[in-house]
Amino acid sequence: MDTSYKVIDTSTWKRKLHYQLFKDALQPQYNVSLELDITKFLRKVKENKWPFTLAFIHTATKCANEIEEFRYRFLNDDVVLYDTIHTSFTYLNQETELFKVVNVPMQVNMEDYMKLAKEIIENQIEYITGPIANDVYQFSSLPWIKFTHFSHTHSGKSNKSNPMFDWGKYEEQDGKVLQVHHSFINGFHVGKFVEHLQDCLNKY
Repeated sequence: MDTSYKVIDTSTWKRKLHYQLFKDALQPQYNVSLELDITKFLRKVKENKWPFTLAFIHTATKCANEIEEFRYRFLNDDVVLYDTIHTSFTYLNQETELFKVVNVPMQVNMEDYMKLAKEIIENQIEYITGPIANDVYQFSSLPWIKFTHFSHTHSGKSNKSNPMFDWGKYEEQDGKVLQVHHSFINGFHVGKFVEHLQDCLNKY
């Protein structure tokens, strides 16, 4: 995947104080549960016979990439800002009932992304190909249940800063959960992302 990034000079960074406040916290990641209106998006998905999961991942990634704070990461002892963040998601093997972690480089066009994702899914034999990359958003769905809260397994690493997106069964109301790192993302930026994502979903 593309790993283009720039190193941030944290001594003069506008987030210097907030970064220092949270970077060594025992658990600096926090979860936000929310609801989204996917009426127009779902209609477009059904019209085009798109896989819902891939369509939502592409849309959410596109929106998150347009907000700078969602592209910050720790890299070794530095803070870096990636040009593009890619995708990593779980995909269930119906026969074994085990999931594999699939990594797909982000594509500008929805159809191009889906074509590439399907190829990788079909050709990947391994359940897990290695550690989660730094330049990805992590996605996972629980389409069998509707929920209003969700918690992740904790890696034990305070510098794990990949935003994580989870969603459940969509109905008239649909729950989503987003986990982010407080060194880089405040509640304001979560709100900015959710507003932007809702706008993107409404434009389909």
